[in-house]
Amino acid sequence: MLIADDDELFRSVLAAAMQKRGYAVTSAAGVDEALALLGESAPEFAVVDLNMPGPSGLVLVERLYAMDAGTRIVVLTGYASVATAVEAIKLGAVHYLAKPADADEIIAAFGCENGNAAAEVSGQPMSTRRLEWEHIQKVLMECGGNISETARRLGMHRRTLQRKLAKRPARS
Repeated sequence: MLIADDDELFRSVLAAAMQKRGYAVTSAAGVDEALALLGESAPEFAVVDLNMPGPSGLVLVERLYAMDAGTRIVVLTGYASVATAVEAIKLGAVHYLAKPADADEIIAAFGCENGNAAAEVSGQPMSTRRLEWEHIQKVLMECGGNISETARRLGMHRRTLQRKLAKRPARS
């Protein structure tokens, strides 16, 4: 199992929990480090953080899937958005979880083969702050992660956009 997350404490706690459950774990703090550790062999399972220094975790999802379409990839992030969830699934992830998630939730996510028609649908519309966050994420994805271009498209100063991106998303 590969665990790619820039949060050192979380990565080490999750690695220990997975090792207790019988997984052989390799961990990395970023996309480049993960790819260097793996070489040409893809892991059977991967837990990938979305927001890491350097390339996005989505880049790692895409590369892992290209190496072996059978790799079970779960994207785990504290910056969940509809746009990134859709992209992660399109790129080959089997599930997308918002932090905090424990080892048992992640293992259950590896087993997801199909969607869940019984999933709860919220009757509450998203808050305006959450809608703004989702829209920014969608435009950012369309711009390939380019903050300057995203700011131009949104008619926003680049620094203002960076401040908004540094904050956690508003709750739905």
